[in-house]
Amino acid sequence: MASSLSIDVTLPFQPQTADVEEIYEGDLESSALYRMLPENAREYVRESPHLLEYLLIFPVDIYGIPLFLSELKGDLKKMESPNVIYPVGNETFVHILPDPNDVRQYYIPIEPSFLHSVGYLNAAIECKLVDLLDALDYDPVTEKERADLLKKLLKEITFIKTSQDTALIESAESELPASIKDRIMNFLQKDLSDTKKDSVARKFPGVPQTADGKVIVTPAQYTALEYVLIRDKVDMGVLKPFLQDSYIEDITCNGVGPIFIEHKIFKGLKSVIEFKKSDELDLFVLKMAERIKNPITYKSPIVDATLLDGSRINIVYGTEISRHGSNFTIRKAMGEPLSILNIIDSGGMDYMCAAYLWILIEYGMSLFVSGETASGKTTTLNAITAFLPPENKIVTIEDTPELNIPHRNWTREVAKGKGKGEGEGGEVTMFDLLRAALRQRPNQILVGEIRGVEGSVAFGAMQTGHPVMSTFHASSVEKLIQRLTGDPILIPKTFVDSLNLVVIQSAVKRPTGETVRRVLSISELVGYDPESQGFSFVEAFSWEPVTDTHTFNAKGISFLLEYKVATLLGIPERRKADIYLEIEKRAKILEKLHEAGFTRYYDLFHMLTKVRKQGLLKIDIGGD
Repeated sequence: MASSLSIDVTLPFQPQTADVEEIYEGDLESSALYRMLPENAREYVRESPHLLEYLLIFPVDIYGIPLFLSELKGDLKKMESPNVIYPVGNETFVHILPDPNDVRQYYIPIEPSFLHSVGYLNAAIECKLVDLLDALDYDPVTEKERADLLKKLLKEITFIKTSQDTALIESAESELPASIKDRIMNFLQKDLSDTKKDSVARKFPGVPQTADGKVIVTPAQYTALEYVLIRDKVDMGVLKPFLQDSYIEDITCNGVGPIFIEHKIFKGLKSVIEFKKSDELDLFVLKMAERIKNPITYKSPIVDATLLDGSRINIVYGTEISRHGSNFTIRKAMGEPLSILNIIDSGGMDYMCAAYLWILIEYGMSLFVSGETASGKTTTLNAITAFLPPENKIVTIEDTPELNIPHRNWTREVAKGKGKGEGEGGEVTMFDLLRAALRQRPNQILVGEIRGVEGSVAFGAMQTGHPVMSTFHASSVEKLIQRLTGDPILIPKTFVDSLNLVVIQSAVKRPTGETVRRVLSISELVGYDPESQGFSFVEAFSWEPVTDTHTFNAKGISFLLEYKVATLLGIPERRKADIYLEIEKRAKILEKLHEAGFTRYYDLFHMLTKVRKQGLLKIDIGGD
């Protein structure tokens, strides 16, 4: 069977003709291309034959054999013409291919269904699934249970031509809990509203069947059908490979056209998967909104929600307000947060900056990480939470859950929008949650972002001795103060210095053209002068763009270190300069941990806890 693409994609090359069915029915060693592959690629192909299918239609004589990598390293950012394939999840691979005519490279998801047009089979399969549901008494609740059920049903209504793969299919069965069938019907019939209980033979005359009514498929078709069924009924449809890819930061569909991606390594990419018709895009957006339990209509055409993995999604529906058609943007949630050492690795700050923040956070200073959109504010805030004492009680308050705290005594609260349906409850705002948090006796309160009236509660908390850490949208200390004292936050100017520290962060362009995230400054707020109506602050650290380094400007003159931390520790006046030695000591500790390989977020937190328990952070306040 000659290859034919199964999804609406625009490949950046002319596909070669290949008999991909032979891969499933023959010996891999008989393929000349397979024998040319490096050993790690052969291992991938043995587990996922559809990868070799793709390689057979890929013009290796023009581009060469791709580089196969199990993980992507930062040095790949310098690769000008990447031809790289890496795994995403258990079944999917991604091919990054250069476009000589555009700054954006191609992003090609290689799925099991990529080369198999099973749409005509899928319609017949779905028709049979509805018939089978009448006899079911299962109630799948979790995604895994739904996927297992669909796999079992698919096996019952298909006949695989080649027997050697049947055992593999049978081994995928799993036990399912019994319950009511109605919820299964609702779950599956969302996409089956036009299905009737007609004879499949009459309705789908081109679909081959056995005498007992099973749909006849090849092993390759079965693999593709199973993948598509789970992808479209349980997962997020064509977005599945994007959501599985841990290297993706943002996913954007601006309307009819391709899906665009912001990648951690290869930066801006364009996907070969695209929506070519407005109706197709509208239908996909409607189903996606239903799946995340936030229905969208012409009356309420905008949805802000959170996916199950914590990713943030914004959907705008219809051409009335989005001229290019419905659009959506997904900001991917990180799995394990970046550690402060990861940020140091990327040049975001240095060891002295981190050590300075460490001691100030440990001793209860309130701080905001401020910057413009996509400057890495939340990443930095999450990273520095590892400096909070491990025994502390932490309360986090967010409108979208993003923060991930390593502390066991952690209360996580999320704002709730007003329900759209009857009985869905009222709105619970950030303001409400902040007020409630003050009654929970937290050692620290972390707020995902302060943007409105909740700011007044946050500053009230600071004044009553509750350290607050948050992100904020402002590109400088001056603009931050303007926003705090202006509408709608309206913090009295005399209250602003309850905030001790402001970290300004930005995404900046380097001479090479690379966009990087840097801490531009760390400033100590000292106080407000009523006569001049001005604020005084000390820029403790600043970033030097020419050398791409950070300078400790406040050494010997730090207000917070000498008059806050030193006072809390009871360090006598004559020895206050010793506090700067503590910064240097902690910087060396971080450097040693970095050299020892403790760069992962949770590993670093556990090591910092051990350092504390061993007394290495004890500050000597004795005599001369």
